[in-house]
Amino acid sequence: MAATYQNHRAQIEAILMGWGMPSETAEKTADVIAWADLHGIDSHGLSTMTMYHERWKQGRINMSAEPRIVKETPVSVLIDGDAGLGHSTSILAMESAISKAQISGMAIASVRNSAHFGACGYYTEMAAEADLIGLVTSTTSIIQVAPAGGTEARMGTEPISFSAPGIEGQPFLLDMATTTAAFGKVRNKFNEGLPTPNGWLVSRDGLPSTDPLEVMERGGSLTPLGGSPEGSYHKGYGLAVMVNILSACLSGSTLITSPMHMKQPHGQDISHFFMTIDPSIFRDIDDFRTDVATLCQTLRSTRPLDPSQPVMIAGDPERRHAKERWKNGIPVGKGLRDKIRAITLEHEIPWLLD
Repeated sequence: MAATYQNHRAQIEAILMGWGMPSETAEKTADVIAWADLHGIDSHGLSTMTMYHERWKQGRINMSAEPRIVKETPVSVLIDGDAGLGHSTSILAMESAISKAQISGMAIASVRNSAHFGACGYYTEMAAEADLIGLVTSTTSIIQVAPAGGTEARMGTEPISFSAPGIEGQPFLLDMATTTAAFGKVRNKFNEGLPTPNGWLVSRDGLPSTDPLEVMERGGSLTPLGGSPEGSYHKGYGLAVMVNILSACLSGSTLITSPMHMKQPHGQDISHFFMTIDPSIFRDIDDFRTDVATLCQTLRSTRPLDPSQPVMIAGDPERRHAKERWKNGIPVGKGLRDKIRAITLEHEIPWLLD
């Protein structure tokens, strides 16, 4: 079944407020979560609410969080997320980085004491809409990725997003995990009782598997981007380490490799990194946008392997999903729908997806 974007987003906001989140924070958080589903990033949309529900009940998410600025300079800001979900805190961080870059040419925002913040691309799109280059990274809560050549999980999916303005409304917008597949995609397969594609995960013994239970319940691991030594998975591993240095080491957050990871007295201590660059400190912004647009258009014009599948650039598939889902609604699988329905019944929250 499919729900309109408006009902989909309203359901998310109603659940967040039912959990005690202030209305202004719930509104911003719902915007980010619904944006992910609208753009086909189902791993970071409504399905995350099941994870948030578990963490909230465990006391790991502060629904009444009030982020605060810890340290600030003309080109940087450090924000404490007060152990809350990271969506509204990250909007504040990116807004700060944007405003500082518009004055100083470039800026960095660092966030600590946060939680999952949704899809990275939401925040880099904010930068692109302001005619800035954006770079965003984040640590994660779940340890589920073994280092290249190892059999013991030490890291998470450690996402990266990069954006640059080109054609109006069509920025280059890369949003990726440093694993072969995001954990949310495995969770979605698990919710619907489906196998994963080959290469996404391995058992706790390091053997290839397509059973999402290996990761969800049996101690298996997601594979670093590349999937195997032959696929150069050391590159995904290296990028994951880079993300942890930018996000955790800069902000002073608990390292994912620390025995205290996810064991702090409050929250999850996830950390985020936001960087913005104003191209006009180097050249005319319109000339920069024209070159980005030309580069993207040239790549799109490449002769495709399959004539029915034209070559795209990062951001195109998501925009295509958004256009289709805005018109026809956002699909919600039966397994996920049942889980969300159970949450609304448990907390006497209005059901809005019908």
